Amino acid sequence: MITVHFTTAPVGGSFQQFDVQAKPGMSLMQAAVAANLDGIAAECGGAMTCATCHVYVDEPWRSRIPPAKPGEKDMLQFTAEPADDGSRLSCQIVLTQEMDGLTVRMPARQY
Repeated sequence: MITVHFTTAPVGGSFQQFDVQAKPGMSLMQAAVAANLDGIAAECGGAMTCATCHVYVDEPWRSRIPPAKPGEKDMLQFTAEPADDGSRLSCQIVLTQEMDGLTVRMPARQY
């Protein structure tokens, strides 16, 4: 098992962090959904057709995970919150043992 740290968007000026246990081979989205995290809607179930699993990958993790493929980059144009250099669809990040400690921020909204 590995631990992934999900940080919420600021609510009333404060953040919350949720530490989620996940098995390597799961997608980041599957880990969030299994943990019942608010903030990852995952409406398409990981088919990369909705952009409701948008997350912001924190540095230094951006260079430690595989880069986004062209289809994912296209879909990031449809996120509810503005995409930035750390934006990824969590359904496209397959967790590995090397990602133990991965930290991502959830956007304020997915719709």
